[in-house]
Amino acid sequence: MQDSPSTAKRRKREEKTVSQMIALYCAGNHADAPKTSTAVCGEPVCEQCAELDAYAALRTQRCRKMDVKTSCDACENHCYKPEMREKIRTVMRYSGPRMLGKHPIAAIRHLIGK
Repeated sequence: MQDSPSTAKRRKREEKTVSQMIALYCAGNHADAPKTSTAVCGEPVCEQCAELDAYAALRTQRCRKMDVKTSCDACENHCYKPEMREKIRTVMRYSGPRMLGKHPIAAIRHLIGK
C-alpha cells in the first residue's frame, strides 16, 4: 500500500524527529563513547544509540497507523518490542524537554502530533 503524500511527509518527519531525540540523548548520556555511527538525522551517535536509531526508523517506516495516529504511546498497536520500547521511553523522557532548545519546531510538531 502506497502512502499519500501527506502521510509520506509525516512519516519522514517523525523518523527524523525520533532520530534527533536519540542523538540528543546520546550526546548527553554517552559523551565518553566513541561516535562511530551516523543517525538517520545525520548526527553522530555511539554504536548502542545507532542500533536504537535504526530500529526506530524501521518501526516508523512500517507503521500501519501513520495516517491516523497521534503518538506511539496512544496507539493500540505497539510495534516496538518491550525492551526497545523501554529504551525509547528513556530517550524521550530525557530528550523531550531538551528538544525545545535544540529543535523547537520538531519538538512542537511532535507534541501536538502533526
